[in-house]
Amino acid sequence: MPPPKKRAARKLLSQHAWITLDGGFAARHCLVQDISDTGAKITLDEDASQLPGVIRMAFARDARTGRSCQVVWRRGKSAGVRFI
Repeated sequence: MPPPKKRAARKLLSQHAWITLDGGFAARHCLVQDISDTGAKITLDEDASQLPGVIRMAFARDARTGRSCQVVWRRGKSAGVRFI
């Protein structure tokens, strides 16, 4: 039997960031609550249920920076993303 998967260590962060949608044209503010090597938990100003499946997250408003993310869960104004 394979050993159970271990989650990547998360670091509490509370840092402002921006997510971009629609090819980088719609930048939205978010707060990165915690982050790990594999993903992050973000909180938005609006309901997270409207997020598409793939977004780009950056710590600067410039859409050319940041990392592509897959949204893996949504609850209220919070969402969990996995870096891809």
